[in-house]
Amino acid sequence: MGTKFDEVTTAAMELNIEERAELAGRLLLSLDEPSESEVERLWIEEAERRLKEFREGKVRGIPADEVFRRAMDDIS
Repeated sequence: MGTKFDEVTTAAMELNIEERAELAGRLLLSLDEPSESEVERLWIEEAERRLKEFREGKVRGIPADEVFRRAMDDIS
């Protein structure tokens, strides 16, 4: 890992046990699911990427009836 990581780790190890426990808890909480606004932003980016690929001819569309038929076949 990079220097910044090493610096933060060294500083964290200098904390007393209560402070390290608090820091560990906060870090674990930061790993939880992204916020609703973050999820929305990520989906917008994905939709824009897919639309761009479609418009550039990199992917082709599939008619809805075929999509639904495949879905029904998968669950049958």
